[in-house]
Amino acid sequence: MRLRLALPSLIVILLLGPLPAVSADRQEFQVGQIIETKTGRVLAFEDWLSDVAASDVIYLGEEHRNRSHTDAAIRILEALQARDRRPVLALEMFSWDGQTALDRYLSDPGMTREQFLQESRWEQNWGGAYADYEPLISFARDHHVPVVALNPPRPLVRRVASEGWTRAMTSPEIAGWGMHDQVKLDDPAYREVIFKQLRSCHDSLSEDAYQRMFEASVFRDEGMAKTISDYMGKLRPGQGPLVSYTGAGHIQYRLPIPNRVLRRQGTSLRQTTVYFTAFDPNRTEEILALVQEPIADYVWLTPLGAHGLPRRCR
Repeated sequence: MRLRLALPSLIVILLLGPLPAVSADRQEFQVGQIIETKTGRVLAFEDWLSDVAASDVIYLGEEHRNRSHTDAAIRILEALQARDRRPVLALEMFSWDGQTALDRYLSDPGMTREQFLQESRWEQNWGGAYADYEPLISFARDHHVPVVALNPPRPLVRRVASEGWTRAMTSPEIAGWGMHDQVKLDDPAYREVIFKQLRSCHDSLSEDAYQRMFEASVFRDEGMAKTISDYMGKLRPGQGPLVSYTGAGHIQYRLPIPNRVLRRQGTSLRQTTVYFTAFDPNRTEEILALVQEPIADYVWLTPLGAHGLPRRCR
């Protein structure tokens, strides 16, 4: 297994237009296809939605800053609402200390964009261009979709990365967020893919440094899984599904977040994973590998983002 991370009107049409259900192979890959990895079939959007609409949690894995991926997520939310579902959106891009500001911004039309970004601590926890993800928040605000801040605050993650799991868990800051009693489960498959990526992206670090970075990854994924699991217990009758929107690396093979949520919720939880990836005709072998591995339940081929293909480590 391999770890992967993280419009013009014509592109929108290519992304959102319906496609026939056909079997996918390397000659047939094209933008807009939604490939069911279990069968290799390419599904039309409405057929795909019929398969996934009954899920309790739908995990969408994006390539950061690709507008096609936020557009696809919005299309899914719109389609769920059209089917009288009441989805909840959970975002990696916001941290727990921004939840109060998120709730206020969604309900208070008088709160300005600038106030929201300041009070949600956007720069401190995520940073970068808020415009990359603003369409998701605007849709939620306009269509009364609750939004859940998924990520542990960045200072907590940095503490684990610098001090290691055992020492960091004794800190009052982590205890204050209810993470002090979390168990660091050592899943061999998860460890394998995370360490492979760390070694690929960060040369010549000490084994201790790799271990602490690995533990920070566990902390983030456990924190996001805990947030999803806790929120599932708060859903009102008829509310759902929860649509989780994170970097694609957090859903691959179900190892980072989905399996951790399942451990907390039990085997009756219905989960679906969808891996968004920009399609380049020169990447047919890589796309084929994503389907055959399989990286997720579905692979959705999108247009390239404005920033091109995401950077791959060695």
